[in-house]
Amino acid sequence: MNGHDDAAADRTAFGGADGSAGARRSIAATPTAEHGYRIRAAQHHDQGCEPKSRLNIDTHTSSHPRPRGGCAVHRGGHPDAGPWFRLLDRDRRLLSILAEHKVLTTDQIAALEFTSTRRAQDRLRKLREMGMLFAFRESLYGGGTSQTRHALGYLGARLIAAQRADKPPAPGAHALMLERLACSPTLAHRLGVNDFFCALAAHRNPARHRGTAHPDPVAGLTQWWSERQCTDCFRLDLYSGETIRLRPDGYGCWEQHDRTVRFFLEYDTGTESLTTLTGKIAVYQRFPTDEFGILLFSLHSSRRETALRAALHRAMPGHLPSVTIATMARDYAHPCGPAGPIWALWTFHDDTVTQRVRLGDLPERGPRIAHHTETGPPYNEAAFDANDRHVRAILDSNRARAGVTHLTASSDPSEQTIVETDS
Repeated sequence: MNGHDDAAADRTAFGGADGSAGARRSIAATPTAEHGYRIRAAQHHDQGCEPKSRLNIDTHTSSHPRPRGGCAVHRGGHPDAGPWFRLLDRDRRLLSILAEHKVLTTDQIAALEFTSTRRAQDRLRKLREMGMLFAFRESLYGGGTSQTRHALGYLGARLIAAQRADKPPAPGAHALMLERLACSPTLAHRLGVNDFFCALAAHRNPARHRGTAHPDPVAGLTQWWSERQCTDCFRLDLYSGETIRLRPDGYGCWEQHDRTVRFFLEYDTGTESLTTLTGKIAVYQRFPTDEFGILLFSLHSSRRETALRAALHRAMPGHLPSVTIATMARDYAHPCGPAGPIWALWTFHDDTVTQRVRLGDLPERGPRIAHHTETGPPYNEAAFDANDRHVRAILDSNRARAGVTHLTASSDPSEQTIVETDS
């Protein structure tokens, strides 16, 4: 077992999102994966299989040779269903999450579905051997590697496509997607955003509540939308032809003690200027943001948080914003992670932090939705459909102020009932 991942078993899921322990250098062509499996620059396929693709796992231990002239296909022409039926419910949940949120570290997956990192490593190894997952790491300056990152393998992507009745990806296209993901300059930011939500979702980990009387099985994180889902949903087309499109890093719903807090997340890594951060407020103010949730800023340090709050005060002196804003610094740690008392509301009266509260104690905003069964990724029992008449009514009430023509969404409608709307 890799020493880095073994040591990671003692860490919480919401620490070190990118798994790095120091400055990084470029991804090596053949970094070593855990348990001795090597990520190679080229994948060998049997003759008659799909074309060669890069960035895949070579296990060197295949004990089930594929039939000649085909890729795990029976003589009758139908695919080998063995891998599908070897999947557990938690495996399918994991594949569904990765299909939407793209990449997770070993610790993040352990926080979602396992009782320990060691157990997660054992199962993830088997999923890689089955072709369901693809894993990669980065080498670090001074030696060592980052924690293993996991994405959908080709067979996993085919399974998700089959569940959604979509056309399966081409092998070459999927390999190119994995290359771009592994080499993306925004990978650390994406992992950080996912770490934020995984730390919240960990409070509902079914493995840790198994055999116990959990008071409310769906209390905690009940909506987790990616940036893509937010961009598709939170869109306003004005009469002038202009489109207002929110691009938060994520959108979530936290339910605790009969309170429902919906929020937009802006995850800061310190690379953007304060002017850029405060400039995002203008877009949120043009959109009826407060009808859908509050705005959370997760800052990488207390110094950055202080600077942002002061910048907001300068940008909006004596002006009451139409958006409820709360900030936190990630170096202000708490055992409960983002759900703990680490949030400070921002007001135009004073930019200093006088009190920190729990996520569940922040102001309630947005629609309250009766929990429903959803076929998409987990942690979306309270997700709303933007085409729902109640949601559209919220936007219609803002038509005169914002000049809204309609709200568009790409998500499929689901059966749900909006109980009430807080504003």
